[in-house]
Amino acid sequence: QVHLAEAGGGLVQTGDSLRLSCVASERTFNDYAVGWFRQPPGGNREFVATITRNTGSTYYANSVKGRFTISRDNTKNAVNLQMNNLKVEDTAAYYCAASRWGDSVTNVAEVDSWGPGTQVNVYWGQGTQVTDSS
Repeated sequence: QVHLAEAGGGLVQTGDSLRLSCVASERTFNDYAVGWFRQPPGGNREFVATITRNTGSTYYANSVKGRFTISRDNTKNAVNLQMNNLKVEDTAAYYCAASRWGDSVTNVAEVDSWGPGTQVNVYWGQGTQVTDSS
């Protein structure tokens, strides 16, 4: 197993961006398949994104495709998740995940190392009044 530590969660309003980071203690972090999962309030832990160990290909859950970007920096033993255009339904605890086996992690059962998690809360903005002047 590898020790993982996430950072970057917070409270934001809809449409905002956040960048989560995860740093690993293992110097051979590039030997691990890595990804991000999340667990919404009262829900199950679910796959968000993964980046393959060998080719660096990325895969995303349909709910975040086009808004989230996963990347890894093996020189810093880190994997990041850039989250744009956040929605209320993105509210969850986000977990960094790693596996010594396989090329990617897309299922909870594949993970053998978890970070402690970082909380992301997205609330509705106050909105903008639109007046029809016609």
